[in-house]
Amino acid sequence: MTEPNTKKLLQELDKLRSQSRLGGGKHRIEQQHLKGKLTARERIHLLFDEGSFREIDSFMTSHSAEGEGEAKPLGDAVVTGYGNVHGRLIFAFSQDFTVMGGSVSDTVGKKICKIIDLAMKTGAPVVGLNDSGGARIQEGVLSLAAYGEIFFRNTQASGVIPQISVILGPSAGGAVYSPGITDFIFMVRNVAQMYITGPDVIKAVIGEEVTHEELGGTLPHNTKSGVSHFVLETEEECFLEVRRLLTFLPSNNMEDPVVQGLFESKSPTNSNLLKIVPSESSKTYDIHEVLLNIIDDHDFMEIQKDYAQNIVIGFGRLAGRSVGFVGNQPNHLAGVLDINASVKAARFVRFCDAFNIPIVTFIDVPGFLPGTDQEYGGIIRHGAKLIYAYAEATVPKISVLLRKAYGGAYIVMSSKHLRGDINLSWPSAEIAVMGPDSAVNIIHKEKIANSKKPEQTRAKLIETYKYTHSNPYVAAGHGFIDNVINPDETREHIINSLNMLQNKRADMPPKKHGNIPL
Repeated sequence: MTEPNTKKLLQELDKLRSQSRLGGGKHRIEQQHLKGKLTARERIHLLFDEGSFREIDSFMTSHSAEGEGEAKPLGDAVVTGYGNVHGRLIFAFSQDFTVMGGSVSDTVGKKICKIIDLAMKTGAPVVGLNDSGGARIQEGVLSLAAYGEIFFRNTQASGVIPQISVILGPSAGGAVYSPGITDFIFMVRNVAQMYITGPDVIKAVIGEEVTHEELGGTLPHNTKSGVSHFVLETEEECFLEVRRLLTFLPSNNMEDPVVQGLFESKSPTNSNLLKIVPSESSKTYDIHEVLLNIIDDHDFMEIQKDYAQNIVIGFGRLAGRSVGFVGNQPNHLAGVLDINASVKAARFVRFCDAFNIPIVTFIDVPGFLPGTDQEYGGIIRHGAKLIYAYAEATVPKISVLLRKAYGGAYIVMSSKHLRGDINLSWPSAEIAVMGPDSAVNIIHKEKIANSKKPEQTRAKLIETYKYTHSNPYVAAGHGFIDNVINPDETREHIINSLNMLQNKRADMPPKKHGNIPL
């Protein structure tokens, strides 16, 4: 090849590259910015380490154009490729709303599927940046087939590589199911929307009027549906949190999370724990304060913080090791377990188990929430999910009983009976079928009624019940509690247990899969 021909070819390459980077063109990029939204490539820049992103399939084109005679944008409506986040390999696709509203075509589907396939082959996480009007109507069944191929790959990748979805615009109809299968969903306030059927369809079919934001914005999905795991104010903040989340996760199910930093097992901050947790079981406190006084650097990344607030889940580190934390929240519904809390915790436990992340559970639970709403809503089925998740999990499982564990809730919260590895208790803890007050009222009803001083008699009987039935030494006497510890030594005991369990091996019975009560 002659030098002039080479120069011409390289010029053509540069021209096509520039054309591909423009997506739907300068005008539509401006429109995207006017909406307060970043472009697909600007988002890629925020996600990856500087200069590390490598694009794939930038020259693919669609089978459809917006109008007759119009050019088909190079790359179609999605940017795909790989790069580094904190030096680790990550794959990503970023839907481009400037090209036909980010609609999913056959080409878009093929590009996304190729990225997920490569991530599976190399054992690396996938981050999907979603900003799409849904299926491309012009392509009919081809567009629907594209969604189906993506859903299949999301399912195959589940539990093999971490999958993160970031909602940065509309995500409607079939477009929501791919994020719904993935492990974590981020949404940006006043920008992101998710729903199966839009407001217009709802009004036409059932006559209900609702806005896009009321139907599928961050508020309903963050507080009511539980679909969203994280809500951020801006795209810039969102990508910082996505990058942060990835630091807690391994690249795949065959690896352990990266250990960061060196920390001593002892921590002077633990001396605050007795001040944080009142000895009286009826008084409230914030479980966050307990967590922050135990984990490294007070760095706790909470998940679904505004949903089912009676239970707290999230990631932190102990001696540099990534740990999944579950804790009852006494200052919200007294930390009781209900439908939403059970499902929230169960899914988190299963994620940690899939990706070799130890689980530490802090217990202070009065039981399951009573009432017809819970029973009719299926608390039996949903509560069973949490039982199933803990029983199925083979990663190291450590629990700390802070104050109380009554009834079936004691069993559910990573008890020894669900194969908890190390079960610790504070001296102030109570384990019983029900609270001492209720138990005494039932067992000694006649004795109290016939007493000359019923309240004094009742109080004495309660203290006797606590001493003989509900204190932690009773459970420890049966081996259900491995150790009763000084609260100031909680961090040290957990870290020592994690070190001991580092090489834990647990076999499950041969089976295709279990039948979790969905």
